[in-house]
Order: sequence, then structure tokens, then C-alpha cells
Amino acid sequence: MAQPSASDQLVGTLRDTVVSMVRRDGPDLSARQLGVFLTCYLQEGAHTVRGLAAELNVSKPAITRALDRLGELDLARRKVDPMDRRSILVQRTLKGAAYLRELRSIMSEASTAARKSGHVSAETGSRRAAS
Repeated sequence: MAQPSASDQLVGTLRDTVVSMVRRDGPDLSARQLGVFLTCYLQEGAHTVRGLAAELNVSKPAITRALDRLGELDLARRKVDPMDRRSILVQRTLKGAAYLRELRSIMSEASTAARKSGHVSAETGSRRAAS
């Protein structure tokens, strides 16, 4: 049987990660919420609603809704920028940092399992290699 391509392995790792995140007892984020979360936590510097909207190419109201959910879960918080009171800064939280560590761990496990087994999940549409 053919070995899966690198992109199939990545999609399989993503699928396994998402399934693990959904199954565990914790926040269940939408793709948009996860995109906003990861942008805030993985890119250095101050983040604003306006900047996130521009970076992710979505509307400010969409960013606001995602931040509402992240705020409910204490994964991020908003604060008025003291230098420009019209601007809203997005801040990281301790709970958000813990969530990122957990996400990294789950992704690492999924990636390691995919490499060891030489296959990807059936849901990706790729053939499984003989074990």
C-alpha cells in the first residue's frame, strides 16, 4: 500500500488533535475561536481587535464574538489600551497558557502516533499502510 503524503499526515494529525480536544473535558472552540486564540498566543506583541481582524481577514464583529467566547472561558481577556482609549488590547491569561500547553501535548502525541504507525486516519481518505 502507498505511504500517505506529508499533507495527508498533517490532516490526520489535525483530525486526531481535534477529536482529542472534543473528547476531553474542557473548552470546545470553533475554528475561528481557535484561530484567534492561536494568533494571540503564538505571535509576539500586543494584539488588538482591529489588528486581529486585519490579520485573519475577518470582520471586527467576528473577532469580538470569538473574543467573547474566549473571555467566557478565561482563555483571553480584553482591556482598553491606556495609550489609545479607542483601541482594545487582547491579553493572554494563565488558563489560556495552560490550554496552549495541553494543545501542544495532544498535537505532539497525535503526530508521534502518526509517524510510528505510518498511516493517517481513515477520515482523511488516505489508505492505511499495513501494520
